[in-house]
Amino acid sequence: MYPLLRFTGEVLKYRNKPMPFDGTHISTHRCWPWDLDPWMELNNGRTLTLYDLARVPMFIRTGAVKMLSQKGWRVTVAGVSVRYRRRITAFEKVTIVSKLVGWDNRFFYTTQSIWKQDNDCANQVLLRSAIVGPDGIVDPADLARAMGLDPQSPEMPDWVHNWITAENTRPWPPSDSPLA
Repeated sequence: MYPLLRFTGEVLKYRNKPMPFDGTHISTHRCWPWDLDPWMELNNGRTLTLYDLARVPMFIRTGAVKMLSQKGWRVTVAGVSVRYRRRITAFEKVTIVSKLVGWDNRFFYTTQSIWKQDNDCANQVLLRSAIVGPDGIVDPADLARAMGLDPQSPEMPDWVHNWITAENTRPWPPSDSPLA
């Protein structure tokens, strides 16, 4: 079940704290017992949920969510790559760092990382999101323009470009459908 109370709390906490579109959002979270998997560590699916709890307030703070609402657009996750390195256990307090790194003609790219209290990075994601309107995917530059920003993406790191290139070689739909 999606943690709607936690989500609401995060939205309320940051609703009056604007930040620039290219700013960094930093939030703290706690790993609760219901976030654990059978090995008594933060469940990998719940990890992505915690990233949601940080990413949505980040976009609210930039004004992007307000503009999306005005245009009748929505955002959807279109891909994610996760790197896990350290365990997070019950009751641990963690810090999530979220930053929009850029966009191409289809997707926004956001990096997020979870840091333990000893300043050790537990995991990191690179996430791509699509803006969807009545006619399909909206060019992210259109959102930037609507917000009065430069429609040209900031330069993205090479590793982000490499991930985009790798994703573009991945067949879709997958060829291993059990229904074929």
